[in-house]
Amino acid sequence: MSVSFELQDELQALQDIANYEIPNDQDPHSNDPGPLLQQAVGAIAHSSEEITDPEVFDIFRSLLKHSDAVAGAYMSKMLDALLSAFGTQIDAAIRDSKEEDQQIAMAHKLPLEMYAFLINWFVGAAEKVKAMGEEDAPPAPVKSRRGRGGKSGTSRVAAKKAEQWTWIDQIPGTLELICKALKLKTHRIWVTSPERDAFITCLTRPAYHVAESEQYMKTQNVRMHVYKVICLAVKHHGHTLAAQINIMQSLQYYEHLSEPMAECLSILAKEFDHAQLGDEILREIAGKSFSAQDTKGPRAFSRFLVRFSEESPRSVLKQISLLIDHLDSESYPMRMAIVEVIGSLIRELATSEDMTNRTNGSNQAGKQLDGLFELLLSRTLDLSSYVRSKVFATLSKMLDLPLRLPEQRLRITRAAVDTLEDKTSTVRKAAVSILVKLILTHPYGEMYGGDLSLEKWEERYKTWKDKLEEMEGGIGKAVERDQNDKEVESDVEEEDADEDEDTEMEDTDANNDGDASSDKPKPKKKRASRKSTVDVTAIVSEQEALAALETNEILAMGLRKKYCTEALDFIRTLEGGMMWLTQLLGSTNKAEVLESMEFFRVAFEYQLASAEKGIKRMLHLIWHKDNSSTSEDGKELKGVRSRLLECYRMLYFDPLPDMEPKQQVNRIAKNMIELTYEATLAELTSLEEMMRIMMEDGRIHHDVINKLWQVYSAPQALPRSQRRGAIIILGMLALSKRTVISEKVDILLKIGLGPFGKAFTLRQADLTLARYTCLALQRLNGSTKKVKGSLLDKSLRMEMENPIFRKLQNTIEHPCRSKDWFGMAEQAINTIYALGEHPDELCNNLVKNLTRRAFSKQQNPEEPSSEPVIETMEVDQEMEPPEPASHAPSSAHLSTQQSSTSEKDLGDVFHLSQLLFVVGHVAIKHIVFLELVEREWKRQKDEKQLGDKLAAGGSPNRANKETEELDQVAGNVEDEIGERIAAVRETELLYGEQSLLKLYGPLLVHVCGSPHKFKNRTLRAAATLSFSKFLCVSSQFCDQHHHLLFKILETSRDPNIRSNIVIALGDVAVSFSNIIDENSNELYKGLSDGDLVVKKNTLMVLTHLILNGMIKVKGQLGEMAKCLEDEELRISDLAKLFFKELSTKDNAIYNNLPDVISHLSTGDHAVEEETFKSTMRYIFSFIEKAAENIVEKLCQRFRLSEDPRQWRDIAFCLSLLPFKSERSVKKLIEGLQFYRDKLHEEGVFERFSEILTKARSNKSANKPDTELNEFESILSEHRRQGEEDQAFEKRVEGKKAAAKRKATRRSVRKKVVEAEPEPISHAPATRDDDDMYV
Repeated sequence: MSVSFELQDELQALQDIANYEIPNDQDPHSNDPGPLLQQAVGAIAHSSEEITDPEVFDIFRSLLKHSDAVAGAYMSKMLDALLSAFGTQIDAAIRDSKEEDQQIAMAHKLPLEMYAFLINWFVGAAEKVKAMGEEDAPPAPVKSRRGRGGKSGTSRVAAKKAEQWTWIDQIPGTLELICKALKLKTHRIWVTSPERDAFITCLTRPAYHVAESEQYMKTQNVRMHVYKVICLAVKHHGHTLAAQINIMQSLQYYEHLSEPMAECLSILAKEFDHAQLGDEILREIAGKSFSAQDTKGPRAFSRFLVRFSEESPRSVLKQISLLIDHLDSESYPMRMAIVEVIGSLIRELATSEDMTNRTNGSNQAGKQLDGLFELLLSRTLDLSSYVRSKVFATLSKMLDLPLRLPEQRLRITRAAVDTLEDKTSTVRKAAVSILVKLILTHPYGEMYGGDLSLEKWEERYKTWKDKLEEMEGGIGKAVERDQNDKEVESDVEEEDADEDEDTEMEDTDANNDGDASSDKPKPKKKRASRKSTVDVTAIVSEQEALAALETNEILAMGLRKKYCTEALDFIRTLEGGMMWLTQLLGSTNKAEVLESMEFFRVAFEYQLASAEKGIKRMLHLIWHKDNSSTSEDGKELKGVRSRLLECYRMLYFDPLPDMEPKQQVNRIAKNMIELTYEATLAELTSLEEMMRIMMEDGRIHHDVINKLWQVYSAPQALPRSQRRGAIIILGMLALSKRTVISEKVDILLKIGLGPFGKAFTLRQADLTLARYTCLALQRLNGSTKKVKGSLLDKSLRMEMENPIFRKLQNTIEHPCRSKDWFGMAEQAINTIYALGEHPDELCNNLVKNLTRRAFSKQQNPEEPSSEPVIETMEVDQEMEPPEPASHAPSSAHLSTQQSSTSEKDLGDVFHLSQLLFVVGHVAIKHIVFLELVEREWKRQKDEKQLGDKLAAGGSPNRANKETEELDQVAGNVEDEIGERIAAVRETELLYGEQSLLKLYGPLLVHVCGSPHKFKNRTLRAAATLSFSKFLCVSSQFCDQHHHLLFKILETSRDPNIRSNIVIALGDVAVSFSNIIDENSNELYKGLSDGDLVVKKNTLMVLTHLILNGMIKVKGQLGEMAKCLEDEELRISDLAKLFFKELSTKDNAIYNNLPDVISHLSTGDHAVEEETFKSTMRYIFSFIEKAAENIVEKLCQRFRLSEDPRQWRDIAFCLSLLPFKSERSVKKLIEGLQFYRDKLHEEGVFERFSEILTKARSNKSANKPDTELNEFESILSEHRRQGEEDQAFEKRVEGKKAAAKRKATRRSVRKKVVEAEPEPISHAPATRDDDDMYV
């Protein structure tokens, strides 16, 4: 008895398992499933045909329906039995399908369908029993072994002896059997298509069901079996349409299937030769549209497209014309996917045989490549930064292709350089990254070794261009000769032709006479083949061969010239982007900075000309705080500082291969010295920090240090900057290790403060070397930074009898008239105060000696002799490398231009300048020295107290506790010390009876206050600088004379003096802030100075004083705001930094905002309207809170303003506010009375319209627009009314003007009538004159 079974109906009913009806339903919840399963398994084990028995079939269906109640061991046994019987039935069906009688094969239809149905159901039910199988694990082994003993054991799954059943282990065997079933000749068994399709659907559904699990698809074996099932069904059983629907649904609902489905379609196309399904799916995806809000769908489809283009690029290439429509999709993931797809297609075309072998199809492939590259490069302007970054990531992969593609490389380079200005850091980073890749893989290294030096490539280009022109000129002459030869040859041929015609005529006459014979034609043949014709042919063929050879040479030269042209284009494009790349070194994005550093390192190695500037700019990154490795996007990033040190080590310090140790040392020392050439003060400071760190890390070998000493102490003549560079580097290294200098002090005194540093012979003097030697000597004091509040002093002090001080004094006092003396003297005095126990004693003698020299009477003949000395000092040695910048900015501004001294001068003006400079610097250094004395007194007193406690018998710990208890008393004692030192500074230094400096205060005031008497620029600069330093010493002196300094700042024409004064005022403000705060308006005037240095220094000083609270802002912030739009980039950047830091202070910008608006909008300080807008736009970016109060204040300002320009400015400021809260809008509406009569002004009304739009966008969705709509209508009404009033006023003004003109004409006529007799009396005279002329 067989069961009635319709597969399609059963599959349909299976969708609702709860209501699925089974005639003989056996509920495992009430009955033990073991005997039932044993009965059914035994039946099908005996004969696979027994499945058609309703009782057996219903047992299996019952167990599957209630699978949640069936233990895992029973499920395993059931699966083994079903797979074994199904396999047997398949084998029988395959065997019988070979018979001629189709009825024999059709007999297997019902069992196959039933087994397929049960397997399909089992795959769905297996998930439910997984947990049960784990719970019933202990009894499972016994039952499963007993079950296995009752059947054949042919199944591969049955061979597994695992004690615990898991479904994932059974999946490959199950799918393998389904693959076997798909090898059946279904058309022999199923006659109708619907029945056959139902069977195929029943077989493939388990594969799709397994694929829905991400965990299962991670297993390679399972994944490959799923692919195999789908591919066999599509290839042999017409499953294409169903597979297409299933795959599209899988992509839409299961993100993890994007890449597996792409792999499946690729296998279908490659191994099963069926690409139609992939094409159909691509066409369907091309027809879909994705919105910007949809995130899940586009991501899944984009991953599918990317993977499929990698696996089967040729299939995608056929459909690319449809797919590129997604480049305009709203969804950026789809645009990113198409970008990657295009990259895969380019890679496929570039590596194809057509392109590599240059076959006939290469032109077509080349056109396709150009088109795809054009598409890619166009997306560098995409709205999404993710897409732009993806474009460069894709293009970067293209650079690894064996095909060089020079034209495309140039276009990529231009696009990357243009993108360096992108607003998004990730895009800029991608652009920098691809520029690095372009340099590393550039195709211009095959002929000339790979360097990218612009100068060298220009020479190569010129060489080939000249050769080509020379050869083309030679060929041109040869062509002219050939033409002449051809004319001669044509003349010869014409003559020969005439002769031949004559002979032919003679022969014809002879034949007519009857004298023809067989021997007659022979002379004709001989005469026809003339020797001259053979010679001409040989010459022509030889010329053709030579011409062909020359043509090949010209072609080769042309190609070389083109090669050089392309290389030059590439180099110039890179050079054009260097400015932006240098700016990126200052980015706040760490990854971008690291990529820029890598670019400059690579560019420097490839000899790009501008790379050295970037390498120097990188030095400033040594101050970067982030020095730890951080993770970004799964990648480990080095710290900026560590990366900088690594770059410099690779470029300058790492040894080169194939070089001897001595040469290595020489090279490293030379590199270190060259780093100081043309270095600015900032660069030297950063280099100093880097050298200190490298020395601490042990990166500098002692042989290199010895070599630097050899260079410094070399007796032979060296370029000045080379010797200077050596001592600069040695001084930097000594910051970390004092012994670098302390062991060679005698060399420093012998060289730097000896004949090389002093002007014993004027032409050999190098005072800059002496200055850097003094700097190096200061390192003997140690580089330990003082801890705030600490009394410890680890600095080294020397007795004043030490030869160092004698040498320093001699160096300062030695006769010299060079501008470099001031910098040297400054550092020499610094050294004295840094190392000496009693520097005041030495400086006392120094000042007295210089005073005697300055005021001793000089003979006139000596005066002119000074001029050539100055000229000598100005001239550098020939072929000398450039000098490093000065460490002493204050003295660098001193000029040596001297005016002729008047007859009343008693002394040398330069000697007086030297004296005043030394006096001022001694005064400022003595203040610092007094602070050290104060600290030493406090330390000694502290030690004495501690010693007394210990002597009294207390323990150290107890003494410490008692010391803590007596802190207040000690504090009072320390205050007494501080007051005593302050009194010395205030009253004794400049006013004490025994003070030497007392004599020079009045002198400085007299020199600075009498510019008409003291006209020498050097003297005025030195006197002003010293006067500024004196103001820092005593508040009494400062209070009496600070107005003179402000007067000099206002009246001086020398920008160096003004710049020095601005810096000095900052120092005075630190000492006596009240005095400067009262006169801060004078300081702000420097922001309007015409000299850039003065302006920059003023801005920096004000930034320092304001941000540190040393002066209060009193409405002058508008002058600082003007600098935001300064033409000079450095000024505007400093101003932006100031406002950014000021915004962190509590309400600092908010409190001063009204003053800034007034300052920039009205009065003499007003700026252009566009400048005002851009300035306020930047300032308002820092205002987030208290917007309601600002709205109220700005509305009230309308009441007090009469100028339309002010109305527009106030309205613009209102439009910059966010209007996020209802209170802001309410305040605006309440202020209507103040601005309603200004709405007729077009600019004002436009701004209020913008505010309304902003308020509507920020309003809550559940609140009506009634209030805003009403406000808008009121604005429009007042605008209309205002326009009418304006028109009426114009009419009234017009009538008044007309009446005035009428009255004026009436009065003029009246005057003319009254004056008529007067012109009549003069008329005859005029006529007489005319007669005279006639």
